[in-house]
Amino acid sequence: YITLKEINRQLVISPPIERITKILPAGLANKYLLIRWNDTLQANTTYNFNFGNAIVDNNENNPLAYYNFAFSTGPAIDSLYISGEAVRLFPEKAASAEKKGIVIGLYQEKDSMNFRQKPYYLTKADDDGYFELNYLSPGTYRLLAFEDENANSVYDAEKEAVAFLKEPIELTKSISGLPLQLAPSRKSVKYLEMKEAPGGILMTFQGRPDSISVAPLNPKLKDYKITHRKNSDSAHIWFDAERQQIGTEISENLRFRVTAGNKSDSVSTAYRYNTKNEMTLANSGGNLLAPGRKLVLTSNYYIDKITPEKWTLVSDSIAQNFQAEITDDGFGITVTSAFKEGQKYQLTVPKETVASFYESIAKSYRFDFTADKTESYGDFLLTLKNKPEHPFWVELVRDNGEVAYSAYVAEDTINFKTLKPGKYQLRILEDTNENRLWDAADFGTLTFAEPVYLFEKTVEVRPLWEIRETWDLNSKNAQLTPKEETAGAQQLPLNEEKKK
Repeated sequence: YITLKEINRQLVISPPIERITKILPAGLANKYLLIRWNDTLQANTTYNFNFGNAIVDNNENNPLAYYNFAFSTGPAIDSLYISGEAVRLFPEKAASAEKKGIVIGLYQEKDSMNFRQKPYYLTKADDDGYFELNYLSPGTYRLLAFEDENANSVYDAEKEAVAFLKEPIELTKSISGLPLQLAPSRKSVKYLEMKEAPGGILMTFQGRPDSISVAPLNPKLKDYKITHRKNSDSAHIWFDAERQQIGTEISENLRFRVTAGNKSDSVSTAYRYNTKNEMTLANSGGNLLAPGRKLVLTSNYYIDKITPEKWTLVSDSIAQNFQAEITDDGFGITVTSAFKEGQKYQLTVPKETVASFYESIAKSYRFDFTADKTESYGDFLLTLKNKPEHPFWVELVRDNGEVAYSAYVAEDTINFKTLKPGKYQLRILEDTNENRLWDAADFGTLTFAEPVYLFEKTVEVRPLWEIRETWDLNSKNAQLTPKEETAGAQQLPLNEEKKK
């Protein structure tokens, strides 16, 4: 006796059959499996039913793994296949999407292609990334793989990670060993939403606008400031709500003309002033300051002005010289001094010595911290062979996907000092157009993501150790993304051996 587990998610029918009306067993165990539909089948076509791990025995709950059933409406069953491996460039970003899996699809090459419908042939990669498209007929196809986050078997442009080939596949022989690398999709710039935030209004955008323009359409809002960092997906509108009596008694509809990218919108929000809002400071790095690092304070308001001459930095009751600067993004302050290892420090920031446009900190802050010892940290020296032609980021990434350390360089020797002990994934992102942004994939223009290189070993940093690694970027497993100049002429492997 068998039962079906997650049949709607597991079952893949290729080519798709619409209007499935019944699938048995449903609830009670059975000795047979039935699928009924109200759709007209195509003539001379092989249909493949891949059940994934949906079929399980009723007693032990063991799955009949990746069971396939095929039949043909013609005289013979098509027997060509494509197999390979689909990997994610940034697997740590796919935690939620991983439950849905990676879909690999083939679309029949036509004068007019519709990628907003299900592929003609489709399959799902297994947990290791391996995939097989079976029972294929000879023909010309476009291949598209994507992270099916909403489980609709259709690529949602600009939302789901994607992999593709630039050229159509002329399928006359079976193909195995085809590598696919899913990269984040490039997002077009457009306005998303705005909401009340400390000090004013926060606007968010899709994509990374180079610049934005915001103009209020309410005559009541006369005094305001706009802050937006180049290529940031958010912007702030700062104003003194109390002084201008905006939203202090009841919610007020505030309207703005927003221009981002090539599109201009008239947008609005119901604004109500929050009397609990206040400008704050925090020590974002914690109470231990790594050797050679600056103390970093962060604020929930944009910092327009600081008066560090009124601050005090002391150690053992002795005043210390220091310098303070506002960070490039405007939401932080760096404090530099001749910090001595093992010494305890207290930084006092009096009220009103850190100010935004219309507000300042209303209370004094004291930050207690210790300059940590070198013996608690390790170093990492990386030597590259065949380094990228263009500048690149070298990143050390934690297991949760957080980039712990990053350097934008062009040299073949990179020295990371005073790293926290732990295990890191090492990767390189090449900036081929040198715009200081890593550009994602654009399926609409068949533009690959900028190259990504992944070091095959884990970098383990230990206290008082200098880890040294030499990395040849021309090695077999180094580069994950295809190069633009060779992608159009890519030759697919024609190995006839399938995965056993």
